[in-house]
Amino acid sequence: MNQLNQKLVSKFILILVLLSTGLYAQGIFKVDLDTVAARKFDTGKMWTFDFPPTNYFESTYNFRPGEDWYEDVRLSALRIPGCTASFISEDGLVMTNHHCVDGLRRQIQNEGEDLSKTYFYATTLEEERKIPNYYADQLVLIEDVTDIIWEAYEQGQTDEEKTTNVDAKIKELQEQYSEETGLFCQVVTFYNGGKYSLYGYKRYQDVRMVFIPDFEIGSYGGDPDNFTYPRYDLDFSFMRVYDENGNPVKAKNYFEWSQVDPTKDDVLFTIGNPGSTNRLKTVAQLEFLRDYYYKNLAYLFDGQFNGYEKLKSFYPERTEEFEAFRRRIGNGWKSITNTYKSLNDDYLFARKKAFEKMLIQKVNSDTELREKYGHVWKTIEQVTNEKGKLAPEFFALSIFGRFESQYFTIANAILELAEQLQKPEEERDPAYKAEELEQTIENLFPAQFDKPVQDMKLKIRLDMIQMNLGDNHELVRKMFKGKKGNDAYKSVLENSIVVDRDKVFKLKNMSAKEILELDDPLLHFTKYANENLEKISEDLQELNNTESAIENLLGQVQYKVFGTSIPPDATFTLRIGDGVMKHYEYNGTVAPTKTTFYGMYDRYYGFDKEYPWDLPQLWKNPNSGLDLSTTFNFISTNDLVGGSSGSAVINKNREVVGVAFDGNIESLSGDFIYMTNTNRAVIVSSVGIIKALEYIYKADRIVSELKTGKIK
Repeated sequence: MNQLNQKLVSKFILILVLLSTGLYAQGIFKVDLDTVAARKFDTGKMWTFDFPPTNYFESTYNFRPGEDWYEDVRLSALRIPGCTASFISEDGLVMTNHHCVDGLRRQIQNEGEDLSKTYFYATTLEEERKIPNYYADQLVLIEDVTDIIWEAYEQGQTDEEKTTNVDAKIKELQEQYSEETGLFCQVVTFYNGGKYSLYGYKRYQDVRMVFIPDFEIGSYGGDPDNFTYPRYDLDFSFMRVYDENGNPVKAKNYFEWSQVDPTKDDVLFTIGNPGSTNRLKTVAQLEFLRDYYYKNLAYLFDGQFNGYEKLKSFYPERTEEFEAFRRRIGNGWKSITNTYKSLNDDYLFARKKAFEKMLIQKVNSDTELREKYGHVWKTIEQVTNEKGKLAPEFFALSIFGRFESQYFTIANAILELAEQLQKPEEERDPAYKAEELEQTIENLFPAQFDKPVQDMKLKIRLDMIQMNLGDNHELVRKMFKGKKGNDAYKSVLENSIVVDRDKVFKLKNMSAKEILELDDPLLHFTKYANENLEKISEDLQELNNTESAIENLLGQVQYKVFGTSIPPDATFTLRIGDGVMKHYEYNGTVAPTKTTFYGMYDRYYGFDKEYPWDLPQLWKNPNSGLDLSTTFNFISTNDLVGGSSGSAVINKNREVVGVAFDGNIESLSGDFIYMTNTNRAVIVSSVGIIKALEYIYKADRIVSELKTGKIK
């Protein structure tokens, strides 16, 4: 090859690498978006047990599972509240993540204990502690009920009737099967209504805690390391399921424990319950989610996450308290803001458009499909456009729970006071009658009121109102009188009685008419919201019903065109995912496929032993027998989203090689597209878990059970 050709080839390879690392998204290199094509796995690898891709597994990995293999794997898996778990011994030992059960510490601790400051290890069966109001579900029944549901759908004359009929039939089937089988039954929707299955779960309601690691090691790195890699996190825990007689369940199906690390060429399967995705939505639906739903949630999360950080500089004595607030929303902040960022990535969105274009072309090339389904995308676009007209007011006027400033609650209470004062004394609620009125007014403003935090939340919400409604909206003009941003915020603080405790108390000297005639920006907002939000919500719900009915057609045609060659969106139901250990490029370098205990200690000392990279006492001077080169965490190309936490990662021999606990930051685009080149699952190594139990926690009873598959 001559020198010129070598240069051309090198340049071409460089371009491919740059594209794969996402530099196009930073504007450094431009891509002709019109030439972007959809990729084979854009819709992911979350395969169902109803129709697993056996031929694909065989052609890709030279491994063809049989029916017995699938059944054993399915029955070894469990679904627990919000997460996934698995049987890992014949005596009902169950594995999941630390972060899935960390919130249960207080429920199982005895008087005088504080399990938030230590680990929990039941050294005997008798010491295993029952978790109140907890359960684990095992999927034992799968029935295809698509035809039954679609018959009910077709009997509807309007979109509302179709949706109502489907909901009624689903409820009927669930009640019927639950009564007949004694199982907990759910009808599951696949392919946006293209397929329906009835799932029957055996529910275990006696679940006991066996082991939880220290919080510091079970969530090592805290929020800063969340959704990142490399990681050093012992995010696992063990429980045990008991039968109705109080004995450990005899599990016929469970995953055996591997004491050998997987290699980069081994096929790895994740068995779990991914929560939800939007990968089969239309482009119009994704645009609506991007421009309204994620935009507003990202604004709230980002505003408050950074707002608490800013408050630290003004109130340094409250640093620990404000950091605790940030930790509570840190997971959501990273997830929501990065999903929103991904939805604004032109290249990723071009891939979604290419997929939709391909599907529409396939439909239009078939006369029968075109006649029945050709209108679907245009109809959904029209519906989402109508929703888009209502969404700005909906998001501007809605109340957002813990994100909301208490000032809006106070404003609403003031208007309730005025409404009650308009009534004759005898018709008022007891709290507003003469003998209670003064006390009621004094209670309008909370006795415990955190002004710095509530002011911060108010500023974010006022900005959000302006962002959604624009300068010319009647409410914006009335509230802010032409002021914007920080000036608008200051104006509200200066002109609203709602923000001043003393002024609120003085309402006892005012009549209902005087209160309602106040030129108060927060009262203006609350009145407008009370008068308009309910109607807006009703109109949106009507459009959602229409969209849902058309989405059933979308799902049906997607299934007719692609069948089970692509997986359905996640629905917090059991899936099997495939992948391999594989590195990826990040930060100008390459992420290793695995990390070791050496790396954790390097992080500990590198951050001067400070939170969240400090270590519990047991870990500060590890037993000399602990080989620090042991694999701690590793990554794979398996496709995971929220709900997958706790998923067993197994090899083709059905042996546990790890437990999945997170994804990298690049995986957050997985809500709507799976990117094979950068999307990675982050997993705790089974070998690392064994070593930690042996050399740090001296949990010999558990180690023996893991190695033998039964209680010694």
